[in-house]
Amino acid sequence: MVNDSLQWRVVPLTDVWCQELCTWDYSPFEMYNWPSWETMKRDGLEFADPIIRAEQYSGIVDERNHLCGFVQFFPIVGVTRLGLGLRPDLCGQRSGLGVRFVKLLIQEAKRRKPQQEIDLEVLEWNERAIQTYRRVGFIITDTYEKWTPTGVATFHCMVYDEAHEAT
Repeated sequence: MVNDSLQWRVVPLTDVWCQELCTWDYSPFEMYNWPSWETMKRDGLEFADPIIRAEQYSGIVDERNHLCGFVQFFPIVGVTRLGLGLRPDLCGQRSGLGVRFVKLLIQEAKRRKPQQEIDLEVLEWNERAIQTYRRVGFIITDTYEKWTPTGVATFHCMVYDEAHEAT
């Protein structure tokens, strides 16, 4: 059972937490797993690159300083694109945890770039995520195919619109 009093914080993503992220297992959805930390470091991928990490990535920790998720605030001209991940054991709970997580990320994105649009991409088959994003005010504005490490996949672009937030 999830503790509803959890006080999550957005914090800089440390090397230790990056290594932890690389061990998270989203089976049977392996496309969400990160490569090993050694591979990430060797190839300078994503948060293994210290400059990209400092500019775009943050960790989400609970009151015990345990890593609960991560976020990438990917800069696009006029838009903050969220890339996010909740720790696998916290996914799929019916406690509203995902909604709380995404709301925190929206607040942080607004704090960082107050007047910028916020969007995200989600695989079209990921109904659970789409439902969560809709509950916090995201609407589908586009659908397209793009290349992924496992081949071409269809994505929805969802844009945050406060007027669409479920109450």
